[in-house]
Amino acid sequence: MRISRTAPWAAGLAAAALFLIPASATAGQHRTTADTAQAAPQAYPVTVDAYYAAAAGKTGAALKTALHDIIKTQSKVSYDGVWNALKVTDQDPANPNNVILVYSGRSQSKSTNGGGANDWNREHVWAKSHGDFGTATGPGTDLHHLRPEDVTVNSTRGNKDFDKGGSPVAEAPGSFTDADSFEPRDAVKGDVARMLLYMAVRYDGGDGFADLEMNDRVNNGSAPLFGRISLLKQWNQMDPPDAFEQRRNQVIYDTYQHNRNPFVDHPEWVNSIW
Repeated sequence: MRISRTAPWAAGLAAAALFLIPASATAGQHRTTADTAQAAPQAYPVTVDAYYAAAAGKTGAALKTALHDIIKTQSKVSYDGVWNALKVTDQDPANPNNVILVYSGRSQSKSTNGGGANDWNREHVWAKSHGDFGTATGPGTDLHHLRPEDVTVNSTRGNKDFDKGGSPVAEAPGSFTDADSFEPRDAVKGDVARMLLYMAVRYDGGDGFADLEMNDRVNNGSAPLFGRISLLKQWNQMDPPDAFEQRRNQVIYDTYQHNRNPFVDHPEWVNSIW
């Protein structure tokens, strides 16, 4: 059963969730794909409120723990399976043959994924070296923080933390970088924040992976830390979830992982936890 909104403020998400949902996400069915590593772990709740019922009324550490317990129940996608999944989750609403590159904002043919200079590849928004999880099934393949990006721009971003300033990034208008940080274009600043915060809630030291956490620094290197949290909180407020991000969250829930990014559904929870 497709998740649906009941609260008035969520009408926009309900509309976005119905826009361009793949045929495989048919109401009344459990959605599994050849790319998932296991079957869907649970029946789908009817409403977003029902999905987050265990978190109702909580704040701070208690809210973070409750959300972790909710979203840790998920199906997993293989790293090879990520290629095809991104062609669905990040499909260009104006051209079903293309995906939108996260930092570049460019619409590019789905078929041009690969390793060439002008191809797109799989960008780990939470850089995989921050916690040393590589491309292991789990954080290394979690669609909630994997996005298509130009190979060259992906390399420029590297494993840098997020901060403001630097020099313009070629092929990513509105993005900037310096020796130790990367600033994405304004239209996805909130998306970046919410992806990182999802990771910090989902991966808490269980599943055989590091405990991913936020801090207010750059140059975190291989530590399982990402910054800067003070700036990411600002980005979450200045760039609230749009229809593209909301649809993406819904597709991941319906078709692939069967879990949600709580900060796309409830961006106000960012300040409640951090």
